[in-house]
Amino acid sequence: MSSKHYDKILVKNLVLKNIAGVEAWQRLKHQPVVISVELFTDITAAGNTDHVKNTIHYGHVTKAITTLAESTMFGTLEGLAHAVVKLCCVKFGAAKTTVTVEQPKALLHAAASGVKLTRALEDYKNVNNSIVETTGEISGLGVEDVIFVRDLRLHTIVGVNPWEREEKQVVIINLKVYPSSLPYGKYVLADSERNKAHNLRTVVRTLTRHIEASGYKTIEAFASTVARLTLEKCHVNKISVRVEKPSAILFADCSGIEVTRDRIWLKEVIECEEKEGRKFMHNSGNLNFQKEIPAHYIHTCYIAFGSNIGDRVNNIKKALSMLEADCSSIILDTSYLYETPPMYYTEQPAFLNGACKIATCLTPQELLTKLKEVENNLGRQANFRNGPRPIDLDILFYDDLVLEDDDRLIVPHKSLQEREFVLWPLCDIARDMEHPRLFKTCGQLLSQLLKVNAESEEGPLKIDKVMPIQEGRLWRWNEKTYVMGILNTTPDSFSDGGKHYDISAAIASAWRMKEEGADIIDVGGMSTRPGADDTFPEEEEIKRVVPVITELRAAGFDLPISVDTFRAAVAAAAIKAGANLINDISGGSRDPNMLKVMAECNVPVCLMHMRGDAQTMMSKQNTTYENDDVVDDVSHVLNTLVQRAIAAGVHRYNIIIDPGIGFAKTGQQDFDIIRHLKDISQKQDSLLFGLPCLMGISRKKFIGNITGVKEAEKRTFGTAGAVAACVAGGANIVRVHDVRQMWEVTKVCDAIWRH
Repeated sequence: MSSKHYDKILVKNLVLKNIAGVEAWQRLKHQPVVISVELFTDITAAGNTDHVKNTIHYGHVTKAITTLAESTMFGTLEGLAHAVVKLCCVKFGAAKTTVTVEQPKALLHAAASGVKLTRALEDYKNVNNSIVETTGEISGLGVEDVIFVRDLRLHTIVGVNPWEREEKQVVIINLKVYPSSLPYGKYVLADSERNKAHNLRTVVRTLTRHIEASGYKTIEAFASTVARLTLEKCHVNKISVRVEKPSAILFADCSGIEVTRDRIWLKEVIECEEKEGRKFMHNSGNLNFQKEIPAHYIHTCYIAFGSNIGDRVNNIKKALSMLEADCSSIILDTSYLYETPPMYYTEQPAFLNGACKIATCLTPQELLTKLKEVENNLGRQANFRNGPRPIDLDILFYDDLVLEDDDRLIVPHKSLQEREFVLWPLCDIARDMEHPRLFKTCGQLLSQLLKVNAESEEGPLKIDKVMPIQEGRLWRWNEKTYVMGILNTTPDSFSDGGKHYDISAAIASAWRMKEEGADIIDVGGMSTRPGADDTFPEEEEIKRVVPVITELRAAGFDLPISVDTFRAAVAAAAIKAGANLINDISGGSRDPNMLKVMAECNVPVCLMHMRGDAQTMMSKQNTTYENDDVVDDVSHVLNTLVQRAIAAGVHRYNIIIDPGIGFAKTGQQDFDIIRHLKDISQKQDSLLFGLPCLMGISRKKFIGNITGVKEAEKRTFGTAGAVAACVAGGANIVRVHDVRQMWEVTKVCDAIWRH
């Protein structure tokens, strides 16, 4: 627009009836919408002549908007808002128009949600300066546009005064989301991650869960965290958060704060945290843990995969590899794996099922063709519908597209809402994603289906989350607590240093632990106790662990073997010799090549939390945590390590986490972690929800401190108590020295808590 002065014609809060998206209960039905418009024009002539013909008549505008809204069903607020703004510019000649459309009944706990658009008459002109009827590019959301939530009322603890810590109070939250397709750094939001009005429900759900469980002391921290959570978890580009406390000041309506944050701010904050050590250790290597996506890979797609013939795990591994090699796609994330009973045709073997998120440059039809080629190359034969197959690949979502291409391709997948084997893995990577046809999130669809199945005659399905620990063997995480036997081939470990330094002694110990009930043997060639030397040559570490693994395999030892190392060369040599799992105390951060080795070996990995190294980890600096909250800090660090591993190509279903008991933690902090273990990976709103957890608590110093037992080898009973607490907290693996005794503890504890 030029610098010419314009006046405004206003129509405020015009209430009409339309189907513009779903209402609070996700039903697609008529509902009230409230429309306000500002038409920018020059009223000088009308002011001088006092004649209505020389201006835009607000009555005519109102009638035209009413006719438009009540004669056409738009389906979304944006669609209605675009139609109104175009009407005002094109039909009434407004130089510029701002329109606000609200849905008062769109969200359960908010006064309204809505969209605000601004367009100029020039936007509707073509190159010949004539008015065009199609909106073209401007039908999207521009940089001046805002999607908003008005007066979201929630209850939470917030405040520094003692009485404010006793009872929840009402907070009122107003959100403004600023859509933009501009890239931030190397990360470009795909179409499905750009903001649509219906995604506000996803934002509100995410924030509600967090806010109502929180207890901030300052409203500043409250608002900043809400903004960060929206940027980080809901993938918005920029947001303003206004938080009000109506009960804060007796003679004022409220106190409050408003903050505006964007993804550039988020990137700077994360980098700062990483440098300070909160997010992960000082030797973390590359700080960018998001994959670099080619600029033309603009589409985001979710794909379900399954196999029930032959080597199911290997079929899935090959299919995922071919997705990237042959299908113009990059895998951004994978779900956990689930063993599920066959559906529809039940006289066939159980399936391994999962889902993955990809970025691609292909159209849906092109992608489908490529997926069929992968299926054929992996041996899928034409047989009856829903029959057995070595691999099955289905497109679940493609951006937020709704597509029907005969029966060959329907997006979203027409049957996903009735399939537990699809919804479980999909919820691992897209729980809050909303189905564009059904207007429910994947999490809601799963909950709904679980209720239906539980009330059916057959009862709930038996679906096991599994990890392929070695060829022909799956670990079922809901079945038992797994016992990891410790085999230190070092001269200086804190508890059993030198006992297994001799190869024959180490091999004999491994066989003994198998007989005692171990599920896996963890072989380590370097002591990581406080003060130990962890700088000796990696060749020496390889000489300590590889011969033991090699001889065990040559002798027919068939248990899974883990290698305890933070060095990539040691891990690669151990896997080549027959190890099945990489157990890295640094979570893949100390050796810049470790994540690459983990991805290339394509085996399970354990990522542990620690700070510093063996010489420095117990310093005051490394045992001091932000806000004295070791659980929150450890969760954030582990989440970053997990995201870095996924970005490097490690599949989610291969990842185990370890909070790192005794590593850069005081005894009290160790107890805090065990006490709150469920908060780390069992709660649905946890950053680490669903990840299996390993706990290394055997004979540790915190047990000696509380029991007074100074000799590590005599801490068996204290270790048993810690193991029991870990099982009660949901630990999946316990790493122990006294295998038989702890096997008995886990058997009893599993009978109490797991079954």
